Amino acid sequence: MPLPILALAIASCCIGTTEFVIMGLLPEVAADLGVSIPSAGLLVTGYALGVVFGAPIVAMATAQLPRKPVLVGLTASFVVGNLFCAIAPDYWTLMAARVFTALGHGAFFGIGSVVAASLVPRNKRASAMALMFAGLTLSNILGVPAGTALGEAFGWRATFLAVVGIGLISVAAIAWLVPADVAEPSGGGLRGELRVLGRLQVWLAMLIASLASASLFAVFTYIKPYLTDVSGLSTATVTWVLLLFGAGMTIGNIIGGRLADWKLMPTVIGTLLGMAVLFVVFAKLGAIATVAVGIVFLWGMLIFIVVPPLQIRVVEAAAEGPNLAATLNQGAFNVGNASGAWIGGLAISWGVSYAKLPLVGAALALLAVTVAVLSQALERRAIPQTQPAE
Repeated sequence: MPLPILALAIASCCIGTTEFVIMGLLPEVAADLGVSIPSAGLLVTGYALGVVFGAPIVAMATAQLPRKPVLVGLTASFVVGNLFCAIAPDYWTLMAARVFTALGHGAFFGIGSVVAASLVPRNKRASAMALMFAGLTLSNILGVPAGTALGEAFGWRATFLAVVGIGLISVAAIAWLVPADVAEPSGGGLRGELRVLGRLQVWLAMLIASLASASLFAVFTYIKPYLTDVSGLSTATVTWVLLLFGAGMTIGNIIGGRLADWKLMPTVIGTLLGMAVLFVVFAKLGAIATVAVGIVFLWGMLIFIVVPPLQIRVVEAAAEGPNLAATLNQGAFNVGNASGAWIGGLAISWGVSYAKLPLVGAALALLAVTVAVLSQALERRAIPQTQPAE
């Protein structure tokens, strides 16, 4: 894989650490700023909303600009945002800094995935995207645990300053390694980018992404009480299980890129079916600790097998103007994150036990399978109509 993709992976690791490390530092942040832990938890929500609303705005604002300066600018904005997080004097300043940092998140991964795909032959495009997203998965294995340990030892502000340092490295790497003329915007500009959003396949791909993500977060949001109350694991053990989940994500991301280059939609459908089955097994056998640990690893692997195929699906469906669609797909994943957590919480409030909560995830995964099968059927039906008459 070309070195420019490695530069994008470094930046994605920095961004992933920025997004997730706050969850391991909530008690320290709450104590330092004089707020409750639930209030500090809203810093996670604020970031997610920044991603959802910032993605289309930034993508449209940069639609006609060269891709390399946009990527450098987006990465630099993360550096600035994290610097303001580190020096924030109060809660609301920190919240504003978090939201500002998140505004370019979706655009970076959307534009970055298009750039990564443009640097390799067509039969390796999904693998190229997977390498870029590998930085995001590695942030859960390396960045978040290291950032949490650093914050506990030297204060939470030290963690954000460390992210600033990594961010500066990623800015330099992109400026140095990414070609100046890479993935230039299409001649249609913003109008062309908006035009491809009228295609049904683009929206079906984003709907699959949202449902797949919702199936994960309907259960993953409540994974700690599940593992402690149902599986009988200690709180300390849960930390290591979540690290194993991150390892599964990294492996799945690599496998997903290779499978998508081979058979795209069969990979999506097969993986989502596998997730549904795994959720059912989780509901049946999750009380057995060793089984639960193994399922969490496989779960992390399956959810990230499906990420590269879904991103390349959107890029190919919006081939004449992929940047906005690819960016909106990142927003779709985050919509799934938020809605899945809400659906899981609603199910619990209606009396669904933690032990049976994976069945909610299974239902959402099967809904995603239904949409994927529909998408493939419509595509096959349309192929004869696009072929020239003999």
